[in-house]
Amino acid sequence: MKLLLVAPGWPKGRLWGEIGFKFPSLSLAALAAVTPRQWQVGLVDENIEAIDFDTDADLVAVTAMTPQAPRAYRIADAFRERGVSVVMGGFHASNLPHEALEHVDAVVVGEGELVWPRLLDDWEKGSLERLYRASDLLSMGEIPPPRREVFQGKRYLFTNTLQTTRGCPHDCEFCSVTSFYGRRYRKRPVESVLEELETLRRKNSFAFFVDDNLVGDRRYALELFTRMRGMGFKWLSHAPIDLARDPELLRAAGESGCVGLFVGFESLNETSLAAMGKVTNRAASYLEDARAFRDNGIGILGSFVLGYDGDTPGVFDGLLRFCEEARLEAAIFPILTPFPGTAVRARLESEGRITSNNWEDYDMGHVTFRPVGMTAEELQEGHDRLNRSFYSLSSMFRRIFKAHRSVQVFAPMNFGFRSAIKKTEQMGKRQKAKGKG
Repeated sequence: MKLLLVAPGWPKGRLWGEIGFKFPSLSLAALAAVTPRQWQVGLVDENIEAIDFDTDADLVAVTAMTPQAPRAYRIADAFRERGVSVVMGGFHASNLPHEALEHVDAVVVGEGELVWPRLLDDWEKGSLERLYRASDLLSMGEIPPPRREVFQGKRYLFTNTLQTTRGCPHDCEFCSVTSFYGRRYRKRPVESVLEELETLRRKNSFAFFVDDNLVGDRRYALELFTRMRGMGFKWLSHAPIDLARDPELLRAAGESGCVGLFVGFESLNETSLAAMGKVTNRAASYLEDARAFRDNGIGILGSFVLGYDGDTPGVFDGLLRFCEEARLEAAIFPILTPFPGTAVRARLESEGRITSNNWEDYDMGHVTFRPVGMTAEELQEGHDRLNRSFYSLSSMFRRIFKAHRSVQVFAPMNFGFRSAIKKTEQMGKRQKAKGKG
């Protein structure tokens, strides 16, 4: 029997669809790891290769985030027209299973590892159910290493991605993590993480921890970093800004090989931070915090959410000045997006402010709600201008061309974002011209 795992492509002409550096879907490799060995498993990632819809696969499994959902549905429809069963999971299908069931035979809600073997057994018996939801959370000590052989021969930047924890102790209003994993913060045994790292080291000295909050448990993170010291890795992950105020843990991260972290600054406005639920963020200390990361050899990919009620048209220039003064190596500026399942969606729905449910526009680069402090057009134009300005050659020179070990990661990242932004703008101009014609 043959199982085909499918990662739908991001919409072309959108920032994440134009990014040149591609990473594999760890969730699909994790699913492959709990697939019984009598199944022959293949993977197709539409971000780097075309889908052969005439495949001889018996079963297709698709995962998708919200902006990928329309494409995922078209893929599912095409396979089902050919008589192939399709199942779907991931953030979007977990939050809107009944929508997904209009296009697929079954939906897996939440973490899939526990129910996946049962789903496959049901399919073999001809008794596939419509909805699969685990009755409990998977013990982190039971998670097998991902079957990374499904990535072989594909044009990924690298495949050394791994996960040590699931969930987040915080509950930010705009975040999908807690709706999917819950607020319970779970950790794999450090020993099993180190064993996986040892196997990855044979392939590449770079590693990316996909954890949403790698340092949510200080004692756990400190043990992991201490024991990673000397392994020779250069690694990246996600961490909250208050890591800067823990000198011992930050130093341990740097000494273990951390060269970059995704850090959610989110806003320079304290009122907006409070509305988001960012209890660990203090805008007044951001410059000092950024310096602490840099002093430990760690570059920052900062994130700033645009469009909260406290934002006015002046927010864009202020953010650019801050990012350059803080010398942030890279940054993204997502527009506030009311993803299904999030608290911010519930709030904006109750206020009658959601203006679009076109899921392709839920790519964090398009306005899908009615802002308070500016018009939707001002928010969109400010977002686009801020991206252009931050990734201009002059800004890049001021921020990243300095003697710092993180430049090996962030210089290519800046040029990658710059290229994707230009392609996105060019596509937008062509579409506007076509519309006028």
